[in-house]
Amino acid sequence: MARYTGPKSKIARKFGEAIFGDDKAFEKKNYPPGQHGNNRRRGKKSEYAIQLMEKQKAKYTYGILERQFRNLFTEAKRREGVTGEVLLQLCESRLDNVVYRMGISPTRRGARQLVSHRHITVNGEIVNIPSYSLRAGDVVGVREKSKSVQSIQDSLAANSSVYEWITWNSEKLEGTYVTIPERLQIPENIKEQLIVELYSK
Repeated sequence: MARYTGPKSKIARKFGEAIFGDDKAFEKKNYPPGQHGNNRRRGKKSEYAIQLMEKQKAKYTYGILERQFRNLFTEAKRREGVTGEVLLQLCESRLDNVVYRMGISPTRRGARQLVSHRHITVNGEIVNIPSYSLRAGDVVGVREKSKSVQSIQDSLAANSSVYEWITWNSEKLEGTYVTIPERLQIPENIKEQLIVELYSK
């Protein structure tokens, strides 16, 4: 399965929330997509359907394919701690996600492109793998040759988000992934326990 590159608003409407960030199209049509989306009568969803929807929402939110997501779940089960929380922490530790959190790109999709196109460094070395897993203390920065890229400058200028587990130096255009975030610090509206229940069947 290829990564989804279609209209983001359609996916946001499917889940009933703007999972990709501010979305004017979603605000105008915040009901399910389709010809009868606004007045379709929906029966009660099965437990499996609810769990599946939550998994799909998490995958779309972080831009992760099924095989990668299942591998993350397997790793989360192997580690100490609450499996669902560890799963989200692993998602948050991905390089593309941290580039997004730091404001270098306004979207995770854009962050993946910046990483893939070799604009991003980790501890001074270029890393072009979006799924690269960061460790506490890693320094993520914009490559010297890329600091003048207009899209990066515009994104940083518009960014106002602050996260307790990340620091940012606007002069050096680099930040530190200080620590793995606690569940309460992760702002995503994901019911991770439903995902754990789905994969545990």
